Amino acid sequence: MSALIVQHATRRVVLCGNPNTGKTTVFNALTGFRAHTGNYAGVTVERKSGPLRGSTSQHPVEIIDLPGAYSLAARSADEMVAVEVLLGFREDEPRPDLALIVVDASNLERNLFLATQVIESGVPCAIVLNMMDAAHANSIVIDQKLLSQRLGVPVFPAVASRGEGFDTIRQFLTDPNGAPPPPPVVVPFPAAFESAAESARKAILDAGARAEDTPPLLIRRALLESRGMAEELLAKRCGESARHALTTARVTLHDAGVKLPALEAHVRYDFIRNLLDGAAQRPQSRRETHSDRIDRILIHKVWGTAIFALLMLLVFQAIYSWSAPFMDMIDGTFGWLGGLIEASMPAGPLQSFLVNGVISGVGGVIVFLPQILFLFLFISLLEDCGYMARAAFLMDRLLNGCGLSGRSFIPMLSSFACAIPGIMATRTIEDRRDRFTTILIAPLMSCSARLPVYTLLIGAFIPSRRLFGVVNVQGLTLFAMYCVGFVVAIPVALILKKTFFRGATPALLLELPPYRRPSLKTVFWRLVDRAGAFLKRAGTIIFAVSVLIWAATYYPHPESIRSETEARFQTELSSAVNDDEKATIQDEVDKAVSGAYLRQSFLGRAGIAIEPFVEPLGWDWKIAIAALASFPAREVIVSTLGIIYDLGADTDEQSTDLRDKLRAATRENGQPVFTIPVALSIMVFFALCAQCAATLAVMRRETNSWRWPAFAFAYMTTLAYLGALLTFQVGTALMH
Repeated sequence: MSALIVQHATRRVVLCGNPNTGKTTVFNALTGFRAHTGNYAGVTVERKSGPLRGSTSQHPVEIIDLPGAYSLAARSADEMVAVEVLLGFREDEPRPDLALIVVDASNLERNLFLATQVIESGVPCAIVLNMMDAAHANSIVIDQKLLSQRLGVPVFPAVASRGEGFDTIRQFLTDPNGAPPPPPVVVPFPAAFESAAESARKAILDAGARAEDTPPLLIRRALLESRGMAEELLAKRCGESARHALTTARVTLHDAGVKLPALEAHVRYDFIRNLLDGAAQRPQSRRETHSDRIDRILIHKVWGTAIFALLMLLVFQAIYSWSAPFMDMIDGTFGWLGGLIEASMPAGPLQSFLVNGVISGVGGVIVFLPQILFLFLFISLLEDCGYMARAAFLMDRLLNGCGLSGRSFIPMLSSFACAIPGIMATRTIEDRRDRFTTILIAPLMSCSARLPVYTLLIGAFIPSRRLFGVVNVQGLTLFAMYCVGFVVAIPVALILKKTFFRGATPALLLELPPYRRPSLKTVFWRLVDRAGAFLKRAGTIIFAVSVLIWAATYYPHPESIRSETEARFQTELSSAVNDDEKATIQDEVDKAVSGAYLRQSFLGRAGIAIEPFVEPLGWDWKIAIAALASFPAREVIVSTLGIIYDLGADTDEQSTDLRDKLRAATRENGQPVFTIPVALSIMVFFALCAQCAATLAVMRRETNSWRWPAFAFAYMTTLAYLGALLTFQVGTALMH
């Protein structure tokens, strides 16, 4: 058996392959699900790595899972990272000792396109022939030894879903001895191309570039991909002389009649067909598989769409309703913990910090976990069974008019429950422009956190009557609020695709993988990975914001406010006839004290300061305070209004007392604070604003930059302000 030549104390093995080849299952089988996730420095591409299960401290092996790609023609950040890692160009990622290429044994011709490119990188390679069971089911016979001999790399058959073949692979990865591998195969390109590539490299070197910055693979990739990311990388490392050398080479090839755009596909596929001749045999006529029979229904224009709609209804129901008991349990647990600390500690800044800052902040993070887990449970199951590609295919035509592909549908749908899992679900979108556009419009979908705001204001101010005796006005208003964000998202997506993410909507090129049984172990560890990533990265930011908001609502905290408020109630307290009546009055005192403290806090003063800016929306300073306090989570506006109107923080959207207080609230001139236009203005603002620290934190994690969360906050707040302004002004004009 051949052994790999080790350059580092820990053997670094990169795992690469096409999407839908079972690469993730291979990674999990090799590492035993002990993965570490993060992002490559400077890009949003996820880096996943883990120690090889069975490797020892004497011979440690690290497996690095590269992003899935169909080729090294770098058209996306994912593919560019793969090229940089293979060439050793990333400072945070030393060049690997081995590339382990995962190939779908039932689709060798297409998969070997990438495999032969990786082999040409100069990194020692080995191939895992995964899904051998599918190949056998399709009557495909593979001569593994002949294929290995022709490719010049070791080839290992495997069935990753059942763990078959991995003992041999692990032995190969950990064996420090053995014969050196044979020279790898080189795909022969036309002599004119080889000559032009060598001339371009020589010209770049003559201009002062270093040899290590001009590997033949990068020169060939840059030459084949006109104005692509490979050329950008070459120019970055070697200067503008590289562009001039490439342009000269392309002119030479054009004059010689070599057509570069289609050259690689013709040459490489011709070579692969010759290579497979005799090494892989498949039936003369293709048999209809069970996947073909299922697809006649599942991708049918009518039946397929109907089934997809029912599936998405199930997913939406799971995220929105099934997760509710778990969220309530988490919320109740942290509420109980807060009550326990309140009862065991004297009132003061430390108690308030622990209860309203720490416990509330941690609870505000963990409460989102059920929704995230339910979403990724469904996504993982649908991906592993092969249905996700069909869903993208069905929705592509609908979203194409917005400049997006079908892959954006599920993240957008998920965002109606919560934008956090919706944004995290954009990882299934391969095109960076589509992914970032989807991330930036996902928060416009009306999530469940907005529902308490809608419920309170609709119940208090929208009359409960029917239009034409059929349509309930309150229900129609709620439906309209849910439509606002979606309707606005369409032009926003179009503008984003024509400005920041300019470029033609990429054609949705999909491989429809065969249906297969999901690996429950893989699904489970994927959920663990996603939950851990959310808690570790987004959680720290959400917690920090919660503590800052607590500080802004608590300080300054002069004791004189309590004494002055208690003095106002002294007469009522002294006239109380029994302990129950005294406790009731004392509860009113505590609520009044909380309201007074909030009104004079830094946050309250900020609300008063911005009152001139929100007056055109029909708001007063109290509404402004509630809007500012709701930045960690939109639904906080309800409890904040309860505190402001001296009803306490336990007030919820169903409270009749709060509704009565809002209806009775008046300004200094005697005019009511809340009217139907004001209520609609607040609802529209919250339908469009980015009042959610958790969403912005996850957006930061997924884009690897604060630039995009800041942009999202700015554009959504602007939209929300303009929408609320228009709603109030038009509504007021119509009522007069």
